[in-house]
Amino acid sequence: MNPAFLLLLIGIPLLASALSVLITSRTVDRVLLLAAPAIVGAGGVWLLVIHRDVPVIAHSVGGFVPGLAIPFVSDTFTALMLVLTSLTALVSCLFLISTGEDQYRFVPALILMMLTGVYGALLTGDLFNYFVFIEVMVLPAYALIAVTGTWRRLGVGRMYVIVNLLTSTFLLVGVGFVYGATGTVNLAFLAQMGTPTGQGALAIGVVLLSLVIKAGGAPFHGWLVRSYPNTSAGMMALFTGLHSKVALYAIYRVYTTVYGEPAPWAAVIVILAVVSILLGSLSGFGQNRVRNVFAFQMTAGVGHILLGVALVTSAALSAGAFYLIHHMITMCGLLLVIGAVEQTYGTGSFRKLSGLAGRERWATVLMILGLFSLIGLPPTSGLWGKVGLITAATADQSAAGWWLVAAIVLGSLVSLLALQRTWRNTFWGHPMQTYRPDSAETGRAPAVPVTPDVRVPAKLLVPGTILIGLSVAIFLQPEILLEITGRAADGLLDHRAYVEAVTQP
Repeated sequence: MNPAFLLLLIGIPLLASALSVLITSRTVDRVLLLAAPAIVGAGGVWLLVIHRDVPVIAHSVGGFVPGLAIPFVSDTFTALMLVLTSLTALVSCLFLISTGEDQYRFVPALILMMLTGVYGALLTGDLFNYFVFIEVMVLPAYALIAVTGTWRRLGVGRMYVIVNLLTSTFLLVGVGFVYGATGTVNLAFLAQMGTPTGQGALAIGVVLLSLVIKAGGAPFHGWLVRSYPNTSAGMMALFTGLHSKVALYAIYRVYTTVYGEPAPWAAVIVILAVVSILLGSLSGFGQNRVRNVFAFQMTAGVGHILLGVALVTSAALSAGAFYLIHHMITMCGLLLVIGAVEQTYGTGSFRKLSGLAGRERWATVLMILGLFSLIGLPPTSGLWGKVGLITAATADQSAAGWWLVAAIVLGSLVSLLALQRTWRNTFWGHPMQTYRPDSAETGRAPAVPVTPDVRVPAKLLVPGTILIGLSVAIFLQPEILLEITGRAADGLLDHRAYVEAVTQP
């Protein structure tokens, strides 16, 4: 395979974004919005097949010598993330089309530009260009958050902009420190230098800390749990499947490349992971909107995923990557299901929703399966995700490992209670008497009686069904994903193929 194919995966959404701006046709916009992630996702599947025989594929742009050229690299972990980010983007865009949210001018172009940044961040092989693509990813998000024009979303957009600008500045400073301390920002060359010490270790720490903030890990999660729930459900699902997960991917890539074993300060990552799990699970009790509860569950999920880095063994990285995929699918699916409910009934508030289980059978089944997946119960992928993390934590029979198991189990129990409260206040209870449907003229119509014909349209539940159904499929056949995440973990720990592919002339 020609390694320049990697550039095509970035160029497809970029070209589609330009075409969306130039061709003012809603039909063309929708075709581009669905075709771009579908094509890149298919390319990711092809790369997964190729990486069975060729562990790493690299391409250097510009013809410069290695170290000066801009490297784009793909291995099993990269290809897996290309597939999953494309899938969540495709399904989220399908939901946005179903709700009509794609009709706003430049929304398709902004989403496609955001995907350009996502794919570039996954494929780049140096820290500076990772920063560049991160900015390409988040800049369109500033406009997408406020796209509907409500005052609340404009306020949230300002907060999102400020926090991400500060974090991006912090990341850029860290990248500059890395270059000053080591003379390179190329990951392959950093891998050859061995474990950093002194200024190099401090510089890498700054980069990793900025990535934890962008991922929404505790105690830096406040911006995420305030901004995401105040966007539309479709946008929240899109951001959930892309933004924080790209940051977590970068944490895995940078940490394993530079260290490959527990760093001297690895206890800090353990503490951040445990705090994220417990705080994210517990904070759901103080919320009165479904998507607010899910936002805190995102923070808890970040904690579980960070455990793979904290332990940095092949089993732990494999389990962490598995949990990363599970969390992308489950959280995005749940947000699309509750988004369909909000679109129909005009609210996601505990005080205004009640008794949906008796009215919305399809949505009820999807919600039950999604909540089971977050908690880690069968028949969903969440069970194998948490079993994998527990198994990895107890592999060496150390006291620290058992403390991590206790955090996972306690977080699951607290999540069970918090999500049970969410279920009781929305799907259980007395049937609703009135609701406030969305109005194209005023944004929210007056309260009207709930008649028997009021139902969530099937087309709005299809996107959530795809993702929740995939979670169940992973539960039934976990071996397929476990084999891929196992190869991804081995590739993260063994840098020889990565270094050789990038550094060869």
